[in-house]
Amino acid sequence: MPQPIPARQGARPRLLDLYCHRGGIAMGYHRAGFDVVGVDLDADCATEYPFPFIHGDAIKYLLAHGHEYDVIHGSPPCQLYTPLNAYNHKTYPDLIDPTRRAMIKIGRPWVIENVEAARSEMRAPIMLCGPMFGLGMYRHRLFETSFPLAVPDHPAHVALCTRNGYLPTPERPFMTITGGRHSRAWQRAAAHAMGTPWITTIRGVCEAIPPAYAQFIGDAALAHLGTKLEAVA
Repeated sequence: MPQPIPARQGARPRLLDLYCHRGGIAMGYHRAGFDVVGVDLDADCATEYPFPFIHGDAIKYLLAHGHEYDVIHGSPPCQLYTPLNAYNHKTYPDLIDPTRRAMIKIGRPWVIENVEAARSEMRAPIMLCGPMFGLGMYRHRLFETSFPLAVPDHPAHVALCTRNGYLPTPERPFMTITGGRHSRAWQRAAAHAMGTPWITTIRGVCEAIPPAYAQFIGDAALAHLGTKLEAVA
């Protein structure tokens, strides 16, 4: 198995963000202390992705260049696992296992993120949600990691949510953030609730992961990197 990349003098560790979309995950890792590079097949993501972006196949890039990074994150497309797929009957790729196998082959610390409905495809994931980080929205996402990751306290879901497409109110202060034909005001409010104000499209904000989730994971990844580097020093 490849050894951890030695610390570069005066440089931040590098993180590869696969299936990066518009950079919600990336911003959290950046805030934790990583230099981030994103890869996605959707070239339009480059218009809003806040860091260096590579248009290409995530797994092919990982196998060719993953050894150049300290940590690898992957958010394989979730449409195969979402309940809506029971209605649209479309064919989507199953990329969680191929992504994991490629990450293991490269041998760097790694993270896989996906929706709750993909739990059966993931190995001992933890679940993160908005109130764990003081966010005004409920958004359960699963994270499988190759390094230790504690589970934060999960506050009870006591705040009421607005219906999808409606702005929050004092009585219903939490937003429901899923796709639809929404107003520009709704899009801006959703981006604010998620902590992704640079994302300006409805699809972009609905598919984003709050940066707070990745910052939490990034802190744990940095602690793990420090331990590994000490072990080989």
